[in-house]
Amino acid sequence: MGKYQNIIWDMDGTLLNTLEDLTISVNAALLAYGLPARWQSEVRGFVGNGIRKLMERAVPGGASHPQFEEIFTFFEGHYLHNSRNKTRPYEQLEEVLRELKALGYRMAIVSNKADAIVRQLTAQYFPGLIDVSIGETAAMRQKPAPDAVFAAMRQLKAKARSTVYIGDSEVDIATAASAGLDCISVAWGFRDAADLRAAGARRIVRTPQELLRVLEESD
Repeated sequence: MGKYQNIIWDMDGTLLNTLEDLTISVNAALLAYGLPARWQSEVRGFVGNGIRKLMERAVPGGASHPQFEEIFTFFEGHYLHNSRNKTRPYEQLEEVLRELKALGYRMAIVSNKADAIVRQLTAQYFPGLIDVSIGETAAMRQKPAPDAVFAAMRQLKAKARSTVYIGDSEVDIATAASAGLDCISVAWGFRDAADLRAAGARRIVRTPQELLRVLEESD
């Protein structure tokens, strides 16, 4: 084990490729209200700030659309029941998580997804591997505010100096900064390496195996 003993993971685009299920639910809601569907490439750019912001970006006129609340409620219900149809962990990540667990790392997931969905997905895809999972609730601010990260660290009994935040977007870089944590950005998710560099990423990895090496060699 290197410098870090605790890992805070983002979920969408970092651990799980959720893009297809998100796109399907976005378009189910849009089409139900006679609105044009979005391309998956568009939805990729909309994610990162929670599902409400996702729908504000997807719906023409955003929150000012006269039926926005109804559309958003439709999306929430559809995604709650269809969030695990196409979603899968990124290749090699399950193996890397098992190795990190065996090495003694304590791990948490902090996501801007709804808390119930975060817990469902964690239980299905990473049973026994993640110590804490926290999603969006009314009790704390969304990322990039550090509230949920601090809550996870309290449950892990983690100190900032021995904790690293891992994510795939500009929101994750800002979250790590607001929490005072080191950050490792992954380029296999919803943003590429150029986007991450433009957002201020200092360390970028391209595969889970590379990430494992970086964690073990950290000092």
